[in-house]
Amino acid sequence: MSNVTPPPGAELPSPRALVRSTIIALVAAGVVLVGFILPAEYGVDPTGIGGVFGLTEMGRIKVQLAQEAEAEEAALAAAPRPSGSAAPDSLTADSTATPEAEQTLRIDLAPGAGKEVKFVLDEGSRLTYAWQTDRGVVNYDTHADGPGDPDNGVAPISYHGYGRATSVPSDEGVLVAAFDGNHGWFWRNRTRDSLTVTLRASGPILGVKGP
Repeated sequence: MSNVTPPPGAELPSPRALVRSTIIALVAAGVVLVGFILPAEYGVDPTGIGGVFGLTEMGRIKVQLAQEAEAEEAALAAAPRPSGSAAPDSLTADSTATPEAEQTLRIDLAPGAGKEVKFVLDEGSRLTYAWQTDRGVVNYDTHADGPGDPDNGVAPISYHGYGRATSVPSDEGVLVAAFDGNHGWFWRNRTRDSLTVTLRASGPILGVKGP
């Protein structure tokens, strides 16, 4: 067995140097964790560094979105669903509706604000729609509620989910009402700027419930 010798001029680090390098690396990792990762991911900013770079607000938005998603999942799991219903898309409104008339509706959302609007529809009614923001993105939850049919043993429906998404600027499609009741969207603006959602829709609307 031959001995391995370092090349000329090379020196192995001493135990003290290794310990010092390890401590420096741990301190640097701690600074990154406390100053940048915690604010950006969880909105926790004990040093104030995250606020300077805008990371704390970003982290708080992430936490809020996660909490909203968990709440929506719980609501979907607990909500009664009507038998034989499909799961179509979504729709909303903000003014007096006329059956089969095309409407253009505008919903203003301040930073952090949310609004809900719903159309009154008969089961099987079809609505074509397209909406978009004038800037930025929104979160939305498309859902419905209805009185049910107690005479035939159908309980009132407090929540029926059609779909939802986060951080989207637009959507379009066709909503087919799963039952008689109120069908619409809840939008929330999680950006730092005010924005307007513009919706164009047409179909056999019986009434509108605005924000």
